[in-house]
Amino acid sequence: MTAMRISKPSASGRALYTAEERRRRDESVWTLVQGILAPVQFLVFLISLGLILRFLVTGEGLVAAQVSIVIKTLTLYAIMITGSIWEKVVFGRYLFARPFFWEDVFSILVLALHTAYLVALFTGALNAGSLMALALAAYVTYVINAGQFLWKLRLARLDQAARAGSSVTLGDASSLSGSAS
Repeated sequence: MTAMRISKPSASGRALYTAEERRRRDESVWTLVQGILAPVQFLVFLISLGLILRFLVTGEGLVAAQVSIVIKTLTLYAIMITGSIWEKVVFGRYLFARPFFWEDVFSILVLALHTAYLVALFTGALNAGSLMALALAAYVTYVINAGQFLWKLRLARLDQAARAGSSVTLGDASSLSGSAS
């Protein structure tokens, strides 16, 4: 059985954090804030998604679904603002720091779609079905973006494990390549 070792902590071959960035990350209160807000936002997302689907299936609960989407959008704004502060503390930039450039680019799309929902809701520009479709599009981008950040969290943990001298394996390389050894 052959184990696949990860020798580089990121796809680009660069460490996710320099030693100084890692120190700032570990010492920042904003790291804890992000660690709290991310699961809160995900819980709000799940509740809201359930309310949206309930409305789409039964036609009932429009106001509850709309309120939940507004709350989800406000939690998104909170995590984006505090995340920008975190990025400034750790990397010296509010957005588009090298390790999180593509996550930030996609976050802008997530923000744009959530904000478009608010504008459409408060201006009456879309009917209820179209509002829910827009909210679902925003939620799809949120899930993709959350996946990007979870991947970076995984890379940071692999980087930390490698620095601690542990070996990190992904399992049997033959199962990854689709061929038997």
